[in-house]
Amino acid sequence: MRHILILGAGTAGTVMANRLSRRLRSQLRAGRINITVIDPDPTHLYQPGLLFIPFQESFRERITRDRAPTLDRDVRLVAAEIAAMDPDHDTVTLADGTVMSYDLCIVATGARLVPEETEGMMGPGWRESVHEFYSLEGAEKLGYALHCFVGGKLVINVVEMPIKCPVAPLEFAFLADAYFTNCGIRDKVEITYATPLDGAFTKPTAAQSLSYLLEQKGIRLETEFNTGRIETTSPAWETAATSTEPRPPAGELVSWDERRIPFDLLVTVPVHKGAAFIATAAGLGDAMDFVMVDPHTLQSQRKANIFALGDAANCPTSKAGSVAHFQAEVLEENIVRMLDGRALEPGFDGHANCFIETGHRKALLIDFNYDTEPLPGMFPYAWGPVPLLKESRLNHLGKLAFRHAYWNRLLPGRDFPGIEAQMKRSGKRMPAAVGS
Repeated sequence: MRHILILGAGTAGTVMANRLSRRLRSQLRAGRINITVIDPDPTHLYQPGLLFIPFQESFRERITRDRAPTLDRDVRLVAAEIAAMDPDHDTVTLADGTVMSYDLCIVATGARLVPEETEGMMGPGWRESVHEFYSLEGAEKLGYALHCFVGGKLVINVVEMPIKCPVAPLEFAFLADAYFTNCGIRDKVEITYATPLDGAFTKPTAAQSLSYLLEQKGIRLETEFNTGRIETTSPAWETAATSTEPRPPAGELVSWDERRIPFDLLVTVPVHKGAAFIATAAGLGDAMDFVMVDPHTLQSQRKANIFALGDAANCPTSKAGSVAHFQAEVLEENIVRMLDGRALEPGFDGHANCFIETGHRKALLIDFNYDTEPLPGMFPYAWGPVPLLKESRLNHLGKLAFRHAYWNRLLPGRDFPGIEAQMKRSGKRMPAAVGS
Protein backbone atom coordinates (compact mmCIF):
# COMPACT_ATOMS: atom_id res chain seq x y z
CA MET A 1 0.00 0.00 0.00
CA ARG A 2 1.20 3.48 -0.89
CA HIS A 3 0.63 6.21 1.67
CA ILE A 4 -0.14 9.81 0.66
CA LEU A 5 0.31 12.17 3.60
CA ILE A 6 -1.19 15.68 3.44
CA LEU A 7 0.04 18.12 6.07
CA GLY A 8 -2.60 20.71 6.86
CA ALA A 9 -6.38 20.74 6.35
CA GLY A 10 -6.99 24.37 5.50
CA THR A 11 -8.23 25.38 2.06
CA ALA A 12 -5.32 23.88 0.11
CA GLY A 13 -5.06 20.64 2.07
CA THR A 14 -8.81 19.99 2.06
CA VAL A 15 -9.24 20.70 -1.65
CA MET A 16 -6.24 18.49 -2.43
CA ALA A 17 -7.45 15.60 -0.29
CA ASN A 18 -10.94 15.72 -1.78
CA ARG A 19 -9.72 15.89 -5.38
CA LEU A 20 -7.32 12.99 -4.89
CA SER A 21 -9.90 10.92 -3.05
CA ARG A 22 -12.32 11.25 -5.95
CA ARG A 23 -9.63 10.64 -8.57
CA LEU A 24 -8.16 7.59 -6.79
CA ARG A 25 -11.44 6.20 -5.44
CA SER A 26 -11.03 2.67 -6.82
CA GLN A 27 -7.46 2.32 -5.52
CA LEU A 28 -8.43 3.71 -2.09
CA ARG A 29 -11.26 1.21 -1.70
CA ALA A 30 -9.13 -1.64 -2.98
CA GLY A 31 -6.55 -0.87 -0.27
CA ARG A 32 -3.73 -0.05 -2.69
CA ILE A 33 -3.50 3.62 -1.59
CA ASN A 34 -4.50 5.54 1.52
CA ILE A 35 -4.73 9.29 2.11
CA THR A 36 -4.11 10.76 5.57
CA VAL A 37 -4.50 14.42 6.48
CA ILE A 38 -2.87 15.85 9.63
CA ASP A 39 -4.17 19.02 11.28
CA PRO A 40 -4.49 19.95 14.98
CA ASP A 41 -7.52 22.23 14.67
CA PRO A 42 -10.99 20.61 14.74
CA THR A 43 -12.52 23.70 13.11
CA HIS A 44 -12.27 24.85 9.50
CA LEU A 45 -12.16 28.63 9.07
CA TYR A 46 -13.40 30.50 6.00
CA GLN A 47 -10.62 33.06 6.02
CA PRO A 48 -12.12 35.62 3.56
CA GLY A 49 -14.91 36.12 6.09
CA LEU A 50 -12.49 37.57 8.65
CA LEU A 51 -12.49 40.87 6.74
CA PHE A 52 -16.18 41.47 7.52
CA ILE A 53 -16.19 40.59 11.23
CA PRO A 54 -14.72 43.91 12.49
CA PHE A 55 -17.54 45.77 10.71
CA GLN A 56 -20.28 43.51 12.17
CA GLU A 57 -21.08 42.23 8.66
CA SER A 58 -20.29 38.63 9.58
CA PHE A 59 -19.77 36.55 12.71
CA ARG A 60 -17.99 33.45 13.97
CA GLU A 61 -20.80 30.97 13.27
CA ARG A 62 -21.02 31.95 9.60
CA ILE A 63 -17.36 31.38 8.80
CA THR A 64 -16.50 28.25 10.80
CA ARG A 65 -17.48 24.58 10.49
CA ASP A 66 -16.40 21.29 11.99
CA ARG A 67 -13.40 20.10 10.02
CA ALA A 68 -14.16 16.38 9.68
CA PRO A 69 -17.27 16.74 7.47
CA THR A 70 -15.34 18.93 4.99
CA LEU A 71 -13.17 15.92 4.06
CA ASP A 72 -14.21 13.02 1.84
CA ARG A 73 -15.23 9.89 3.76
CA ASP A 74 -12.31 7.90 2.30
CA VAL A 75 -9.77 10.34 3.76
CA ARG A 76 -8.35 9.70 7.24
CA LEU A 77 -8.01 12.76 9.49
CA VAL A 78 -5.42 12.81 12.29
CA ALA A 79 -5.86 15.64 14.82
CA ALA A 80 -2.30 16.41 15.90
CA GLU A 81 0.47 19.00 15.85
CA ILE A 82 3.41 18.35 13.55
CA ALA A 83 6.75 18.61 15.34
CA ALA A 84 9.26 17.70 12.64
CA MET A 85 9.72 16.39 9.13
CA ASP A 86 12.56 14.18 7.85
CA PRO A 87 12.63 14.11 4.04
CA ASP A 88 15.64 11.76 4.01
CA HIS A 89 13.65 9.03 5.75
CA ASP A 90 10.18 10.00 4.44
CA THR A 91 8.74 10.56 7.92
CA VAL A 92 6.80 13.14 9.89
CA THR A 93 6.97 13.27 13.69
CA LEU A 94 3.92 14.43 15.65
CA ALA A 95 4.01 16.43 18.89
CA ASP A 96 3.26 13.29 20.94
CA GLY A 97 6.25 11.48 19.44
CA THR A 98 4.32 9.40 16.90
CA VAL A 99 6.28 8.88 13.68
CA MET A 100 4.32 8.59 10.44
CA SER A 101 5.90 7.44 7.20
CA TYR A 102 4.82 8.34 3.69
CA ASP A 103 5.47 7.48 0.09
CA LEU A 104 4.35 10.89 -1.08
CA CYS A 105 3.89 14.03 1.02
CA ILE A 106 1.92 17.20 0.23
CA VAL A 107 2.65 20.21 2.45
CA ALA A 108 -0.40 22.46 2.80
CA THR A 109 0.17 23.98 6.24
CA GLY A 110 -0.51 27.54 5.14
CA ALA A 111 1.04 30.63 6.68
CA ARG A 112 1.19 31.63 10.35
CA LEU A 113 1.22 35.06 11.95
CA VAL A 114 4.36 35.95 13.89
CA PRO A 115 3.62 39.34 15.53
CA GLU A 116 6.50 38.76 17.93
CA GLU A 117 8.87 39.36 14.98
CA THR A 118 8.12 43.10 15.15
CA GLU A 119 9.49 45.00 18.14
CA GLY A 120 6.74 46.41 20.33
CA MET A 121 3.82 44.86 18.44
CA MET A 122 2.85 42.62 21.33
CA GLY A 123 3.59 45.28 23.93
CA PRO A 124 1.07 47.08 26.17
CA GLY A 125 -1.07 48.18 23.21
CA TRP A 126 -1.62 44.68 21.78
CA ARG A 127 -5.34 44.02 21.26
CA GLU A 128 -6.08 47.47 22.76
CA SER A 129 -4.76 50.10 20.35
CA VAL A 130 -2.85 47.62 18.12
CA HIS A 131 -4.95 45.02 16.30
CA GLU A 132 -4.95 42.54 13.44
CA PHE A 133 -7.85 40.85 11.59
CA TYR A 134 -6.04 37.81 10.15
CA SER A 135 -7.16 35.57 13.01
CA LEU A 136 -10.66 34.97 14.36
CA GLU A 137 -9.80 36.29 17.82
CA GLY A 138 -8.05 39.30 16.33
CA ALA A 139 -10.96 40.18 14.04
CA GLU A 140 -13.44 39.98 16.91
CA LYS A 141 -11.31 42.14 19.21
CA LEU A 142 -10.86 44.66 16.41
CA GLY A 143 -14.64 44.80 15.97
CA TYR A 144 -14.98 45.97 19.57
CA ALA A 145 -12.21 48.55 19.07
CA LEU A 146 -13.95 49.97 15.99
CA HIS A 147 -17.23 50.13 17.89
CA CYS A 148 -15.51 52.21 20.61
CA PHE A 149 -13.52 54.40 18.21
CA VAL A 150 -14.72 58.00 18.37
CA GLY A 151 -12.26 59.57 15.94
CA GLY A 152 -8.58 60.16 15.43
CA LYS A 153 -5.80 58.58 13.43
CA LEU A 154 -6.50 55.12 12.00
CA VAL A 155 -3.43 53.50 10.45
CA ILE A 156 -3.52 50.31 8.39
CA ASN A 157 -0.06 48.79 8.02
CA VAL A 158 1.49 45.83 6.21
CA VAL A 159 4.73 44.98 7.99
CA GLU A 160 6.31 42.74 5.36
CA MET A 161 5.39 40.75 2.25
CA PRO A 162 4.33 38.07 1.49
CA ILE A 163 1.02 37.91 3.33
CA LYS A 164 -2.20 35.98 2.94
CA CYS A 165 -4.59 37.77 0.58
CA PRO A 166 -2.44 40.80 -0.32
CA VAL A 167 -5.46 42.98 -1.11
CA ALA A 168 -7.21 42.41 2.26
CA PRO A 169 -5.48 45.35 4.05
CA LEU A 170 -6.62 47.67 1.26
CA GLU A 171 -10.12 46.24 1.47
CA PHE A 172 -10.06 46.99 5.18
CA ALA A 173 -9.14 50.63 4.47
CA PHE A 174 -11.99 50.97 1.97
CA LEU A 175 -14.51 49.31 4.29
CA ALA A 176 -13.33 51.51 7.18
CA ASP A 177 -14.02 54.58 5.06
CA ALA A 178 -17.57 53.33 4.41
CA TYR A 179 -18.07 52.24 8.03
CA PHE A 180 -17.13 55.59 9.53
CA THR A 181 -19.15 57.41 6.87
CA ASN A 182 -22.22 55.40 7.86
CA CYS A 183 -21.47 56.11 11.54
CA GLY A 184 -21.41 59.83 10.78
CA ILE A 185 -17.85 60.40 12.02
CA ARG A 186 -15.79 60.07 8.82
CA ASP A 187 -14.75 63.70 9.11
CA LYS A 188 -13.23 62.89 12.51
CA VAL A 189 -11.15 59.96 11.23
CA GLU A 190 -7.83 60.29 9.42
CA ILE A 191 -7.02 57.07 7.56
CA THR A 192 -3.46 56.21 6.52
CA TYR A 193 -2.36 53.14 4.58
CA ALA A 194 1.33 52.29 5.13
CA THR A 195 2.91 49.64 2.94
CA PRO A 196 6.46 48.39 2.28
CA LEU A 197 5.65 48.36 -1.46
CA ASP A 198 6.18 51.30 -3.80
CA GLY A 199 2.43 51.44 -4.48
CA ALA A 200 -0.87 50.44 -2.92
CA PHE A 201 -1.20 47.28 -5.00
CA THR A 202 1.28 44.48 -5.53
CA LYS A 203 0.73 44.61 -9.31
CA PRO A 204 1.87 47.86 -11.02
CA THR A 205 -0.98 47.82 -13.55
CA ALA A 206 -3.57 47.56 -10.80
CA ALA A 207 -1.79 50.26 -8.80
CA GLN A 208 -1.92 52.61 -11.76
CA SER A 209 -5.54 51.81 -12.62
CA LEU A 210 -6.95 51.87 -9.10
CA SER A 211 -4.99 54.54 -7.26
CA TYR A 212 -7.95 56.89 -7.72
CA LEU A 213 -9.83 54.89 -5.07
CA LEU A 214 -7.47 56.07 -2.33
CA GLU A 215 -7.69 59.68 -3.45
CA GLN A 216 -11.46 59.48 -3.83
CA LYS A 217 -11.88 58.14 -0.30
CA GLY A 218 -9.37 60.49 1.31
CA ILE A 219 -6.98 57.74 2.37
CA ARG A 220 -3.39 58.85 2.78
CA LEU A 221 -0.84 56.50 1.20
CA GLU A 222 2.59 55.98 2.76
CA THR A 223 4.74 53.85 0.44
CA GLU A 224 8.08 52.06 0.99
CA PHE A 225 7.41 52.11 4.71
CA ASN A 226 9.44 49.28 6.24
CA THR A 227 8.18 48.85 9.78
CA GLY A 228 10.93 48.61 12.38
CA ARG A 229 8.97 48.86 15.63
CA ILE A 230 5.76 49.98 17.30
CA GLU A 231 5.80 52.39 20.22
CA THR A 232 2.59 52.48 22.26
CA THR A 233 1.49 54.70 25.13
CA SER A 234 -2.23 54.38 25.93
CA PRO A 235 -5.46 53.27 24.17
CA ALA A 236 -6.47 56.80 23.17
CA TRP A 237 -9.51 55.52 21.24
CA GLU A 238 -11.26 55.15 24.61
CA THR A 239 -11.23 58.91 25.15
CA ALA A 240 -14.76 60.29 25.23
CA ALA A 241 -15.94 62.13 22.14
CA THR A 242 -16.99 65.09 24.28
CA SER A 243 -13.51 65.63 25.71
CA THR A 244 -12.01 68.99 24.83
CA GLU A 245 -8.58 68.15 26.19
CA PRO A 246 -5.81 67.56 23.63
CA ARG A 247 -4.98 63.90 23.60
CA PRO A 248 -1.70 62.26 22.71
CA PRO A 249 -1.72 59.47 20.12
CA ALA A 250 -1.93 55.88 21.38
CA GLY A 251 1.41 55.23 19.75
CA GLU A 252 3.65 55.56 16.74
CA LEU A 253 4.58 53.25 13.91
CA VAL A 254 8.30 53.65 13.29
CA SER A 255 10.14 52.57 10.14
CA TRP A 256 13.73 51.32 9.96
CA ASP A 257 14.73 54.74 8.58
CA GLU A 258 12.97 56.43 11.56
CA ARG A 259 9.92 57.73 9.71
CA ARG A 260 7.09 58.00 12.21
CA ILE A 261 3.33 57.66 11.77
CA PRO A 262 1.29 58.46 14.90
CA PHE A 263 -1.88 56.42 15.47
CA ASP A 264 -4.84 56.23 17.78
CA LEU A 265 -5.80 52.84 16.36
CA LEU A 266 -3.36 50.66 14.45
CA VAL A 267 -4.60 47.80 12.27
CA THR A 268 -1.51 45.85 11.35
CA VAL A 269 -0.79 42.80 9.22
CA PRO A 270 1.99 41.00 11.10
CA VAL A 271 4.88 39.16 9.48
CA HIS A 272 3.84 35.83 7.94
CA LYS A 273 5.91 32.65 7.97
CA GLY A 274 5.40 29.06 6.97
CA ALA A 275 4.86 26.29 9.52
CA ALA A 276 7.58 26.09 12.17
CA PHE A 277 8.35 22.40 11.51
CA ILE A 278 9.52 23.23 7.98
CA ALA A 279 12.69 24.67 9.51
CA THR A 280 13.48 21.19 10.93
CA ALA A 281 14.06 19.82 7.42
CA ALA A 282 17.23 21.36 6.02
CA GLY A 283 16.76 22.59 2.47
CA LEU A 284 12.97 22.22 2.46
CA GLY A 285 11.99 25.82 3.15
CA ASP A 286 13.26 29.31 2.44
CA ALA A 287 14.24 31.92 5.05
CA MET A 288 10.55 32.48 5.90
CA ASP A 289 9.81 28.73 6.18
CA PHE A 290 7.82 28.54 2.96
CA VAL A 291 8.47 25.35 1.00
CA MET A 292 10.68 25.93 -2.03
CA VAL A 293 8.96 24.42 -5.07
CA ASP A 294 9.09 24.42 -8.82
CA PRO A 295 6.59 27.23 -9.56
CA HIS A 296 4.94 25.26 -12.37
CA THR A 297 4.88 21.65 -11.12
CA LEU A 298 4.71 22.45 -7.35
CA GLN A 299 7.32 19.75 -6.69
CA SER A 300 9.70 20.43 -3.82
CA GLN A 301 13.25 21.42 -4.70
CA ARG A 302 14.37 19.31 -1.73
CA LYS A 303 13.04 15.87 -2.75
CA ALA A 304 10.95 14.52 -5.61
CA ASN A 305 8.24 12.88 -3.50
CA ILE A 306 7.36 16.11 -1.66
CA PHE A 307 4.99 18.75 -3.05
CA ALA A 308 3.53 21.96 -1.61
CA LEU A 309 0.65 24.21 -2.54
CA GLY A 310 -1.39 27.10 -1.21
CA ASP A 311 0.13 29.54 1.27
CA ALA A 312 2.78 26.99 2.30
CA ALA A 313 4.54 27.15 -1.09
CA ASN A 314 6.96 29.90 -2.07
CA CYS A 315 5.43 30.40 -5.53
CA PRO A 316 5.72 34.03 -6.70
CA THR A 317 1.96 34.54 -6.81
CA SER A 318 -0.71 35.67 -4.37
CA LYS A 319 -1.36 33.63 -1.25
CA ALA A 320 -5.09 33.38 -1.89
CA GLY A 321 -7.80 30.75 -1.91
CA SER A 322 -8.23 30.89 -5.68
CA VAL A 323 -4.54 30.08 -6.11
CA ALA A 324 -4.88 26.99 -3.90
CA HIS A 325 -7.83 25.85 -6.01
CA PHE A 326 -6.00 26.31 -9.31
CA GLN A 327 -2.85 24.70 -7.94
CA ALA A 328 -4.82 21.70 -6.67
CA GLU A 329 -6.20 21.08 -10.14
CA VAL A 330 -2.66 20.97 -11.55
CA LEU A 331 -1.21 19.05 -8.61
CA GLU A 332 -3.92 16.40 -8.75
CA GLU A 333 -2.72 15.47 -12.24
CA ASN A 334 0.94 15.54 -11.20
CA ILE A 335 0.33 13.29 -8.19
CA VAL A 336 -1.35 10.75 -10.45
CA ARG A 337 1.52 11.05 -12.92
CA MET A 338 4.07 10.43 -10.17
CA LEU A 339 2.16 7.40 -8.90
CA ASP A 340 2.14 6.05 -12.46
CA GLY A 341 5.84 6.79 -13.01
CA ARG A 342 5.19 9.44 -15.66
CA ALA A 343 6.80 12.87 -16.12
CA LEU A 344 5.20 15.83 -14.36
CA GLU A 345 3.30 18.54 -16.21
CA PRO A 346 4.46 22.16 -15.65
CA GLY A 347 0.83 23.24 -15.71
CA PHE A 348 0.53 25.96 -13.07
CA ASP A 349 0.87 29.43 -14.60
CA GLY A 350 0.46 31.46 -11.40
CA HIS A 351 -3.24 32.04 -12.03
CA ALA A 352 -4.97 34.06 -9.32
CA ASN A 353 -8.15 36.08 -9.08
CA CYS A 354 -9.92 37.88 -6.28
CA PHE A 355 -12.71 40.28 -5.53
CA ILE A 356 -11.65 43.55 -3.87
CA GLU A 357 -14.25 45.19 -1.66
CA THR A 358 -14.21 48.95 -2.19
CA GLY A 359 -16.94 49.91 0.27
CA HIS A 360 -20.54 51.09 -0.06
CA ARG A 361 -21.64 47.71 -1.43
CA LYS A 362 -19.25 47.77 -4.40
CA ALA A 363 -16.25 45.67 -5.35
CA LEU A 364 -13.96 44.99 -8.27
CA LEU A 365 -12.35 41.84 -9.63
CA ILE A 366 -8.79 41.17 -10.77
CA ASP A 367 -7.52 38.12 -12.70
CA PHE A 368 -3.83 37.56 -13.47
CA ASN A 369 -0.94 35.07 -13.58
CA TYR A 370 2.87 34.96 -13.53
CA ASP A 371 3.19 36.69 -16.90
CA THR A 372 0.06 38.81 -17.21
CA GLU A 373 -0.92 41.59 -14.84
CA PRO A 374 -4.58 42.39 -14.07
CA LEU A 375 -6.31 43.65 -17.22
CA PRO A 376 -9.66 45.28 -17.94
CA GLY A 377 -12.33 43.23 -19.66
CA MET A 378 -14.94 40.65 -18.72
CA PHE A 379 -14.91 37.43 -16.67
CA PRO A 380 -15.20 34.43 -16.76
CA TYR A 381 -16.40 34.45 -20.37
CA ALA A 382 -15.65 36.91 -23.17
CA TRP A 383 -19.18 38.30 -22.73
CA GLY A 384 -18.97 38.48 -18.94
CA PRO A 385 -21.01 38.79 -16.87
CA VAL A 386 -18.47 40.15 -14.36
CA PRO A 387 -16.37 43.23 -15.21
CA LEU A 388 -12.63 43.27 -14.49
CA LEU A 389 -10.78 46.20 -12.90
CA LYS A 390 -14.06 48.07 -12.52
CA GLU A 391 -16.18 48.81 -9.45
CA SER A 392 -19.66 47.31 -9.57
CA ARG A 393 -22.49 46.09 -7.33
CA LEU A 394 -22.33 42.75 -9.18
CA ASN A 395 -18.74 42.20 -8.03
CA HIS A 396 -19.80 42.88 -4.43
CA LEU A 397 -22.60 40.34 -4.71
CA GLY A 398 -20.10 37.90 -6.22
CA LYS A 399 -17.82 38.31 -3.21
CA LEU A 400 -20.70 37.64 -0.82
CA ALA A 401 -21.87 34.64 -2.86
CA PHE A 402 -18.40 33.13 -2.80
CA ARG A 403 -18.89 32.01 0.79
CA HIS A 404 -21.56 29.56 -0.39
CA ALA A 405 -19.40 28.48 -3.33
CA TYR A 406 -16.45 27.96 -0.99
CA TRP A 407 -18.24 25.45 1.27
CA ASN A 408 -20.15 23.69 -1.49
CA ARG A 409 -17.82 23.70 -4.48
CA LEU A 410 -14.28 24.86 -3.78
CA LEU A 411 -13.63 22.82 -0.62
CA PRO A 412 -15.13 19.62 -2.08
CA GLY A 413 -12.61 20.06 -4.89
CA ARG A 414 -15.05 20.59 -7.75
CA ASP A 415 -14.33 22.80 -10.73
CA PHE A 416 -16.16 26.07 -11.41
CA PRO A 417 -17.89 26.38 -14.81
CA GLY A 418 -15.94 28.66 -17.12
CA ILE A 419 -13.02 29.09 -14.70
CA GLU A 420 -9.92 27.07 -15.52
CA ALA A 421 -6.61 26.49 -13.74
CA GLN A 422 -4.78 28.33 -16.53
CA MET A 423 -5.71 31.96 -17.00
CA LYS A 424 -7.77 32.64 -20.11
CA ARG A 425 -7.06 35.60 -22.38
CA SER A 426 -10.54 35.77 -23.87
CA GLY A 427 -12.58 38.71 -22.68
CA LYS A 428 -9.52 40.70 -21.60
CA ARG A 429 -8.28 43.82 -23.33
CA MET A 430 -4.62 42.99 -23.86
CA PRO A 431 -2.09 45.88 -23.98
CA ALA A 432 -0.82 46.85 -27.40
CA ALA A 433 2.60 45.46 -28.35
CA VAL A 434 5.50 47.87 -28.12
CA GLY A 435 6.05 49.61 -31.47
CA SER A 436 2.67 48.60 -32.89
